[in-house]
Amino acid sequence: MLTVQTRNVAPDVAVVEVTGRICIGRDCQQLEWQVNELIQKGTRKLVLDLTNVTHMDSTGIGILVSCSGKMRVAGGELRVAGATGAVEKVIKLTQVDNIVPLFPTAAAATENFRTAPA
Repeated sequence: MLTVQTRNVAPDVAVVEVTGRICIGRDCQQLEWQVNELIQKGTRKLVLDLTNVTHMDSTGIGILVSCSGKMRVAGGELRVAGATGAVEKVIKLTQVDNIVPLFPTAAAATENFRTAPA
């Protein structure tokens, strides 16, 4: 089971906390839907907090890449925080970390958004 919770940390900055497994099946669609909804609401800086994600397969990798592309098209940026163990390994093995920057914590990712020049 996958759960997705969103919290806004600034007017255009949101953190999406994901818990469970991001793998093939209907559950993972809710993550894509949440990102689409945030983009429509004007979010341009998004952090996916994967601290509580226990497994990610190729479907999850595809979702990361797709969401990153959607954010770029909207003029924004997607970052990943808290990926560890097998989840971090699959992101690095597939070189998705070259597309989506990884941060140790959601706080580190959002702080960097706030201090980065526009």
